[in-house]
Amino acid sequence: MRSIPIVQIGLGGVGRELVRQVLATREALAKHYRLSLVYLALADSGGVRATGAALTRDEIEAALAAKAEGRSIATIAGKSSGMPWSSLALREAAIFVDVSAAPGHEMMLAERVAAGSRVVLANKLPLSAGLAQFQALMFDAATRYEATVGAGLPIIATLQALLDSGDTVTRIEAAMSGTLGYLCSQLEAGESLSTALRAAHALGYTEPDPRDDLSGADVARKALILARTCGLPWSINDIPAEPWFPPAMAGLSRDEFLARAEELDASFAARVAEARAVGGALRYVATVTPQGASVGLRIVPAEHPLASLRGADNLFSFTTARYAERPLVVRGPGAGQALTAAGVLADIVATAREM
Repeated sequence: MRSIPIVQIGLGGVGRELVRQVLATREALAKHYRLSLVYLALADSGGVRATGAALTRDEIEAALAAKAEGRSIATIAGKSSGMPWSSLALREAAIFVDVSAAPGHEMMLAERVAAGSRVVLANKLPLSAGLAQFQALMFDAATRYEATVGAGLPIIATLQALLDSGDTVTRIEAAMSGTLGYLCSQLEAGESLSTALRAAHALGYTEPDPRDDLSGADVARKALILARTCGLPWSINDIPAEPWFPPAMAGLSRDEFLARAEELDASFAARVAEARAVGGALRYVATVTPQGASVGLRIVPAEHPLASLRGADNLFSFTTARYAERPLVVRGPGAGQALTAAGVLADIVATAREM
């Protein structure tokens, strides 16, 4: 039996679900691969839970309980501290799993890669920071990052398989925001944007401040990760994103923005009517080609795969030298704690089998 140590950074909703899935699959991994995934440390923004040995199930459960109560794991009695995870001293290579949404981890993770450890990411920020940091994380194929783009959908795996087989990617088109996809569907159904937006916010479909979704920045980061995977040496500034609101509304408080959302209704009703008049559909689309990229609202023709999207599903269309007449399409739910955690776990297991 080979024990593979894990250091997990982030214990939010996805992070806690990931821990539960790791614990639930231990018996199957032992049976099929003779692998044992063991937690050396759990970390959040407040500190680290580590004992110098593999954490017991009781210690792991105590950390999950603390986080569910809104406490940092640094408050747990015993071998917990307020030190950052980057200061952990390890005697062996481990898998560092970043399921946080925190910035600034790229250099510290790259240092772990240089020391022989491996990295699995759901956090998009390390891969959308500087190009040098991206390349350092990719050294010797040390980092897996499926969940950064499509949650549990096999997007990076599909793209890498195309590239590894010698195919040439000429165009990627994708609707990869479940929140914005939901809003587009509601607009097509006749709802005003303000009504759909408030409903999505109340249901928890959006970020606490919905402008974090409506800015398009998250979609742009995903597009950058796809572009860099294709070998394009771009920065986030090379991918302009069209926001759903004017600059004058960026400085409002969240509540003021939601209260004034009706100001957006007329322009979006006009865009939906324009799409309907030409028999198309309004979608928020990221397009990546070797010549450049864009992120914004587009009218797609009725026969386009993106036109058939409904609700919060994601869709990725790959046009390549081999898939020139009919693009290769991957479609399905691109969000959700269980699905995202499963995508991360699949990367952890694949990495552990290689180690």
